[in-house]
Amino acid sequence: MSMEVLQDKLQINKARQELDSKGASHVDAPDSRLKALMRKLGLVSGVIMGDMVKSWDVLATVNFIEKHVRKNEPILDIGCYCSEILASLHKVGYSNLAGADLNPNLNKMPYQDSIRYEVTNFMHTKFKDASFQAITSISVIEHDFNSQALLKEMSRLLKPGGYFIASFDYWPEKIDTTGTKFFGMDWKIFSKDEVAKFVKEAAQYGLFPAGEMKFGGKDKPIDCAGKQYTFGWLALTKSA
Repeated sequence: MSMEVLQDKLQINKARQELDSKGASHVDAPDSRLKALMRKLGLVSGVIMGDMVKSWDVLATVNFIEKHVRKNEPILDIGCYCSEILASLHKVGYSNLAGADLNPNLNKMPYQDSIRYEVTNFMHTKFKDASFQAITSISVIEHDFNSQALLKEMSRLLKPGGYFIASFDYWPEKIDTTGTKFFGMDWKIFSKDEVAKFVKEAAQYGLFPAGEMKFGGKDKPIDCAGKQYTFGWLALTKSA
């Protein structure tokens, strides 16, 4: 499958159960007020990892990678700060993992001895050409979306036959998010037409759907900033 859509909340719960059963779950419980205060004062280190609502995205990505990428092949996660995907892949046996994010607190992410973290703009990294067999992106590309810069860098970084795997906010019909920002960045909920346009652009950079594309959505299980929508998941492969 190349494009899938989260259909309802039940899929989120089932996905977390499957991640737990695989030993791949890495979500921290929300901080208590005391722990939050201790963290603010610098008495507790580390970051709060993952998000329960992203269970479906993470499971789809882990399952795809387990099917298509060998355990020792290099994998990069972009926008990796607080995302559980690298920790999940580490827990299921992947040994050549890297993360890229502009957040200077990457040194607080888990498994520092096993995962290479780089503070960098993932649109313009210093990684060498054809460095990775897979690049993941969990709920990242909808923020300050720049398709050409993103696709150019992903294509440069991927090995021939490698995969770019992304999840994103989605609904088949267009939902207007004008004026709504997260992390100081514009926010997009992708429509079916916008995903199709992105896939068409990707072909110009040698990136093509890795399988069947399914665009239909049943429910809107996600409610954020006054908008109701769902998640999309997309896998592209670089031509050999």
